[in-house]
Amino acid sequence: MQFHLETAQLRLLANVLLEQDSAECSELLKKVMAHDLRFDSIELEQTADVLAAKTVSIKEEIAGQKDAAQKMELERQLLLLQQVLEKVNEACVMF
Repeated sequence: MQFHLETAQLRLLANVLLEQDSAECSELLKKVMAHDLRFDSIELEQTADVLAAKTVSIKEEIAGQKDAAQKMELERQLLLLQQVLEKVNEACVMF
């Protein structure tokens, strides 16, 4: 199963994976950097878990943010993150 991401979505996914400190995420990051999104079901589930955790993290940051400009940027990132997570979840269901 292969899914497609736009450039901004691909960049966001790479950044989220880069933040992780695990061998699995490192392997996923290599695939993303090579623009090879042919993930198997386990890789899709791992990606969905990482993205879901990042979503929670960003929501917490937004809730505690006082600076309006920073809050707006975090909300933009959250929207993009949710779009990527939706695509990953769709790919999981289709697998």
